[in-house]
Amino acid sequence: MGGSRWSRFGWYAMAVLALLVAGYAFAMAFVPGWRHPLVRDMFAQRPLASWGHFAGGGTALVAGALQLHTRLRNRWLELHRWLGRLYVLAVAAGGMAALVLAPHASTGRVAAAGFALLGACWLASTALAVLAIRRRRLAAHRDWMVRSYALTLAAVTLRFYLPVSQFAGIPFTVAYPAIAWLCWVPNLLLAQAFLRSRRARELLAASAEPAYWRQERPRPPA
Repeated sequence: MGGSRWSRFGWYAMAVLALLVAGYAFAMAFVPGWRHPLVRDMFAQRPLASWGHFAGGGTALVAGALQLHTRLRNRWLELHRWLGRLYVLAVAAGGMAALVLAPHASTGRVAAAGFALLGACWLASTALAVLAIRRRRLAAHRDWMVRSYALTLAAVTLRFYLPVSQFAGIPFTVAYPAIAWLCWVPNLLLAQAFLRSRRARELLAASAEPAYWRQERPRPPA
């Protein structure tokens, strides 16, 4: 019982942070007057990639959080499927934009490499999730979606590390290359540790809903 309460609390905390950062991303994408100078320069130099970065990333944050809500997923399967399609499209836009923008990251090659590899891993993990569900491998699909959303949450952790580094007095030119890696590598490691834990197996088994399988499993031949 207590574990279930902690699971719900964890989801709500994650969802609130994701929605806050998604709101910021949508504001940068759709309200030019709210853009700070760095973002204005991004849009001036690479408008299509910048729009994909913010709009795609914001959409992926919202859709992915809803996808990880077990009751929502189990009760409204068709909504789950459409949110999944939206999430994949959003990651495709955000991931491709990341690959375009990464070489121009502030502070040089280390930051550029970190963001480029993040974009590549984000695209790859999402593609593997799609491939798994097309092959009706539900457990593998869930695992890859957990990894994919852990990478989506790099948008949240990045915005945690930046003010912390500034508060600690670390120069931006020193902090930013490290944050380009810290914003996503620990996320991915934590997701992998979660997937290997006993608690994760129990949670994922509990979400292996009969209603889902009734619609996903191939029917036996007549």
